[in-house]
Amino acid sequence: MSTTKQKQQTSYPVLAERFGYTSPMQAVRIEKIVVSTGIGKKRDKKQIELIEDRLAKITGQKPSLRPARLSIASFKVREGDPVGLQVTLRGARMFDFIDKLVHIALPRTRDFRGLKATAIDDMGNMTIGIKDNTIFPETSDEDLKDVFGLAITIVTSAKSKAEAEAFLRHIGLPLVDSGVNR
Repeated sequence: MSTTKQKQQTSYPVLAERFGYTSPMQAVRIEKIVVSTGIGKKRDKKQIELIEDRLAKITGQKPSLRPARLSIASFKVREGDPVGLQVTLRGARMFDFIDKLVHIALPRTRDFRGLKATAIDDMGNMTIGIKDNTIFPETSDEDLKDVFGLAITIVTSAKSKAEAEAFLRHIGLPLVDSGVNR
């Protein structure tokens, strides 16, 4: 069992008196993790396949191609053109990915001093932007010319920003103080 899953299961007694939970079903949980990347103006099929392959190696799941919803003439994008890749992780893969992110990938980030707690929105979800995909061990030894960024969104069942911040600190995310009342 992953350490994040164990910490999630122990979150109820830790956060119950602080937030007034009366049932273990009220405890905050991670519902899913969404990993996404844009492919920009890359019309080259090999380049898109390379990004798709690396994202599959990082997450352990095949990404889905996301089409443009609108045509925007100034960006030369037509409705239906591929503009990004996305993976939604749930269950065991989700917990394995967050363990890998916290214990392996984030410490490998250059000048890493923690995640800002301001990245948590009012609905209790946290989005982390990563500029360099080579912090993950699956892709670090490959060419450095094909580097792309990722957006990792951790979706929780929290009702507020303070509740989400307390939960994410409890499961081990390295959050930097933000000024939110704790």
